[in-house]
Amino acid sequence: MPKDHTKPPRLRTLGANTTLSGFGQENMEKVYSDTATTSNDQSKAEDSSVTKKRAASFWFDEDGLFNNDDEGRAERQQCAIAASNIIRNFSFMPENEIIMVQHRHCLETIFHCLENQNREDDELITNMLETLVNLAPVLDLRIFSSSKPSFIKMTEKGAIHAIMGMLSSSVKPWHCAAAELIGRLIINPDNEPFLLPIIPQIYKRLVDLLSVPAYDAQAAAVSALYNVAEVNMDCRLKLASERWAVDRLLKIVKTPHPVPEVCRKTSMILESLVSEPQNRMHLLVHENTFAEILTSEGKYSDTFARIVYELTARPSNKVTSGHAIWGNIN
Repeated sequence: MPKDHTKPPRLRTLGANTTLSGFGQENMEKVYSDTATTSNDQSKAEDSSVTKKRAASFWFDEDGLFNNDDEGRAERQQCAIAASNIIRNFSFMPENEIIMVQHRHCLETIFHCLENQNREDDELITNMLETLVNLAPVLDLRIFSSSKPSFIKMTEKGAIHAIMGMLSSSVKPWHCAAAELIGRLIINPDNEPFLLPIIPQIYKRLVDLLSVPAYDAQAAAVSALYNVAEVNMDCRLKLASERWAVDRLLKIVKTPHPVPEVCRKTSMILESLVSEPQNRMHLLVHENTFAEILTSEGKYSDTFARIVYELTARPSNKVTSGHAIWGNIN
């Protein structure tokens, strides 16, 4: 149910070219009686007795016919929110996960709600998004192209588009949940073909979230980047070349982030980036920062020692190794 309870005007086109369309403007000036007439004689006799008459405009007022006035729509909206809350609560139970991710109608409804984030109720969207986050580790997007009966037209591409819409949202709980959702979805190799084409857009937004002052947004972005960077070499190359990516990752460790696990994952992301020889030129710019963290942050010294070693001691890096922090090691 949409959160906006006002109905836009509906254009009537059915039978517009016929003499009597049932919805046309040709009868707007006439007055109709609720009493049916069977003959001219009977109509003449009852003309004086008809007491309830209305203009033809009543044809355009459907609310009364279906008892779907503002109060009725608000009630249905509350029912929809309550139902979404029940589905969300179901998703917290591990015993329900497999049943829910194999229920195509359930998933189609959830993604359909996310597609309409601008029209649906905020609480409804939040419930549906949290449901997906809970189900994501076992969710296979290929269900939308399976032989199971479909109730709402939804494709894998449409589902990814809905998730990206949530990731781009300015609402913090939504973009944080969407980042976590992407990180969990890509763990399943069957979902990779649907996510890889938009990896550049995903990285751009996740790197933006790294600069957000909110710690939970940073944590969600790091969690997603940690999983995405492990997919393949191409993902690591794209992340290293993303503007500000390495700088903002280093800032999270240096600040540091109040959650140690976030700093640990950030360090491991940087280590995975430096493992690709093509990324060294992007990372050598930050060589002094790596050395500073190595000497000041005892918790992550082992990780950053390996990073510095990769940058300076590899034979393939003879040109830059002479300027390494350890002095001339040629």
